[in-house]
Amino acid sequence: MTGQETDKLSKSAQRVQDAITSAGCEFAVVELPGSTRTAEESANTIGCELGQIVKSLIFKGKESGKPVLLLVSGSNRVKEKKVAKYLGEKLVKADAEFTREVTGFAIGGIPPIGHLTQPVTYIDEDLLQYEILWAAAGTPHAVFSLPADKLVALTQGEVAAVKA
Repeated sequence: MTGQETDKLSKSAQRVQDAITSAGCEFAVVELPGSTRTAEESANTIGCELGQIVKSLIFKGKESGKPVLLLVSGSNRVKEKKVAKYLGEKLVKADAEFTREVTGFAIGGIPPIGHLTQPVTYIDEDLLQYEILWAAAGTPHAVFSLPADKLVALTQGEVAAVKA
């Protein structure tokens, strides 16, 4: 797998690389020729298991309107009622406008870090069974890999049971 060098990244991918570097990590964002817009496309393009893909899903609290980021294994679906119990309020799926407003990224390239507004973050416990994970890095063609045991520290998320 070959990608572009970090000094040639698109603006959104560079923003993710900067967030990684600011967090004291050395993970490298790469931009790939194949699409990574969906978890399935990502796994096919990267050549990894579907479960190793970190889906970054934006919701918002129904009453508070605060952004909620769910980092979910590519092979899992979210059970919103489970997450609502952790959050203390119901969740509603964020639309494209809200997502871009709070993250600064378009749907299809939402990374787990580097958002304009720090969301409440929950991490699917199933992600931690893998040694290496792959996450979007700001565009439908940009990704980065990281050791699963670094995801909690990088995102300051709470590990939770979120799958249906």
